[in-house]
Amino acid sequence: MTSPITKVVIPAAGLGTRFLPATKAMPKEMLPVVDKPAIQYVVEEAVAAGLVDVLMVIGRNKNALANHFDRVTELESTLEKKGDNHRLKMVDDASKLADVHFVRQGDPKGLGHAVSRAKMHVGNQPFAVMLGDDLIDARDVLLTRMLDVQNEKQASIIALMEVEPSQAHLYGIASIEKTDEDDVVRVTGLVEKPDAGTQPSNYAIIGRYVLCPEVFDVLDETEPGKGGEIQLTDALQTMISGPIAGGVYGVVFSGRRYDTGDRLDYIKAIIRLASDREDLGPDLRPWIKEFAQDL
Repeated sequence: MTSPITKVVIPAAGLGTRFLPATKAMPKEMLPVVDKPAIQYVVEEAVAAGLVDVLMVIGRNKNALANHFDRVTELESTLEKKGDNHRLKMVDDASKLADVHFVRQGDPKGLGHAVSRAKMHVGNQPFAVMLGDDLIDARDVLLTRMLDVQNEKQASIIALMEVEPSQAHLYGIASIEKTDEDDVVRVTGLVEKPDAGTQPSNYAIIGRYVLCPEVFDVLDETEPGKGGEIQLTDALQTMISGPIAGGVYGVVFSGRRYDTGDRLDYIKAIIRLASDREDLGPDLRPWIKEFAQDL
């Protein structure tokens, strides 16, 4: 019987240049989405799927990430004295979500290089990779489904989502073959950010992966690709071509996804999530309608 997957790698070494000057002193992963930093949504999603051993691959000036998932005894004491049990619980929950570890990426050589830095921590077991820019709505199932498919196929699994053809050049794009399951495809090829109009399909890789450990050996041999960086997409293409460790399959996702790495989508994510909340939605939704009518 296959051991359950418990480890997840979250690359978080990016500079967040699209959000300057907000990210000059604050990691982009700590930007708030309503009242929680974006990275907490990602960790909560991991924990909900049973991934309780979290490794964040960070760069310099990312101490705020470690601080957020650590205890802050002074703050906890102040809230306790005030009798503010609601906020105390929120603070306490963040520090108890998971067993969170950190490793430095060192040289910023791309996503593939960031994932390779997890080799010693992960060992010889399948593991998940979650990108902090992609938030998946907690009401929609993706990661749990990917873990189930990985257990069934004993292969590496990527999350795919159909995008508009005009947006395909912004993503890694997959060539696919259908299987007997509507939401599962076999991936026959991958290309990182193809030139406009050359994409093999409109199925884009989004920031969720469940990978076999053989990917580490492949990454060790992967040369820099698009943008002069070591691309995880290129390593997965090698695993497809082999095929290595069962090849690569995709789970096609059609639920709610929020790209917090894009300024406009980040604003949309805040509005969508806030408007659905019981404590904010009843007052926010009428205001949104009134505001839209005045435009």
